Amino acid sequence: MTDATSAKSSRRHHWRRDLVELAALFTAVSVADALANAIAHGPSGPVLLCCSAAALLATAAFHVWWSRRHEHAPPPTDTRAAAPEPPARSDGERQETALWRMRTTVRDEPGSLASLCTALAGHRVDILSLQTHPLSDGTVDEFLLRAPAPLPAAELSRTVGAAGGAHTWLERADAHDLVDAPTRMLGLATRTALDSAELPLALRQLLGRCTIHSVPARSLNGRSRAERVPDEGILEEHTMKFRDPSGGSVTIERPHLPFTPTEFARVRALVELDARLGQRVPPRRDVLSLPEGSPITVRRAGAGDLAAARAMHSRCSARTLAMRYHGPVADAERYLDHLLGPRFGRTLAVETASGRLVALGHLLWDGEETEVALLVEDAWQRRGIGAELLRRLVGMAADAGSASVYAITQASNTGMVAAMRGLGLPLDYQIEEGTLVITARPAGVSALREPVRREPVRPEAAGAAPDAGPRTT
Repeated sequence: MTDATSAKSSRRHHWRRDLVELAALFTAVSVADALANAIAHGPSGPVLLCCSAAALLATAAFHVWWSRRHEHAPPPTDTRAAAPEPPARSDGERQETALWRMRTTVRDEPGSLASLCTALAGHRVDILSLQTHPLSDGTVDEFLLRAPAPLPAAELSRTVGAAGGAHTWLERADAHDLVDAPTRMLGLATRTALDSAELPLALRQLLGRCTIHSVPARSLNGRSRAERVPDEGILEEHTMKFRDPSGGSVTIERPHLPFTPTEFARVRALVELDARLGQRVPPRRDVLSLPEGSPITVRRAGAGDLAAARAMHSRCSARTLAMRYHGPVADAERYLDHLLGPRFGRTLAVETASGRLVALGHLLWDGEETEVALLVEDAWQRRGIGAELLRRLVGMAADAGSASVYAITQASNTGMVAAMRGLGLPLDYQIEEGTLVITARPAGVSALREPVRREPVRPEAAGAAPDAGPRTT
């Protein structure tokens, strides 16, 4: 209907209403005149007219009073739509809460998740996020919960079990977990795309506490050692295996919690992204000035620096190499392929103004801990280069969430001890048969943990990068 048609219809209805009201008015006047004439000519006509007028006035007054009373009354509430507010705490204080990550398996039946949520609500537990991992015989639900701080983990597990949850697993969470799954995956994919060394860290953040083993295609003596893994990967209950882009393999283990097909698909997507992009090193370069005024450049190193690193090894003395690698000097150059690989950690290189490589600093992943190792060319020692590399490497370990950073060196290496003390962090010292292990706790990590006893391990036996005893002066 157009606006013109609507206006015409409105005017037509307006005239009809006016005619009806006018006809009703004339009818009422005629009826009133007939009644008045009939009453006026009767024996008590004036008295009846006065009584009728009084009755009309009383009726009009009552109508006005009744209308005004209901006009100012409050509107009625709809009890069906307005739910009562929950009662507030009697003490008026906000209750302290704790964040939990919980994973449990529920039956694939209607109402099973609702029963679980109702049981959690009975303990005033707030569900912040929920992810589902479908299985063949059920569903694994992963929750991020905000629970009252006094509620113990055992009670929370019993509540979930009574509501139908099985194989329940709980872990304390923090503010970094307040991110939905798509946002987290995009962030991890971005980190992986920018830096090849970020893949192990991205997998650890995605899967939680797990162990990642990177096995190269060949050992130091040239023998093949990598397991043949199909292109699509292998998923077992507590193990996942993928083919490494360098030709080796990557094995991920999590004994305390089985992997789900959803997690396997996410990990495979990150591994495939890393394989398609190839080796990547961030191009950041920081130019610094040494105390005597010589400029140096600190940057990330990768497989492309292998030739320059071997040239630096040839300029180092046998004592410097022996202090660094804890073994025969002839094997030192063969370790560089492992150390410069992105799967074992990160490497920082120091260049002079002419572009010559004079120092290397390695950060080697070791579970929740991290090993740090330094090598400074003899002619450039005692200039603060080792201390600068150490400070940057420990900062990288803290950003990666490492619980501790340790260095393996010799008891006579006073320069390394001084550099570690210069970090200003809590330190643990462990010495045995001339080998010194110094463990530092990055910022935000408790210093009360007992030091772990370590022995220098040869790379041939460990199947990974060598343990390092850095010498910095």
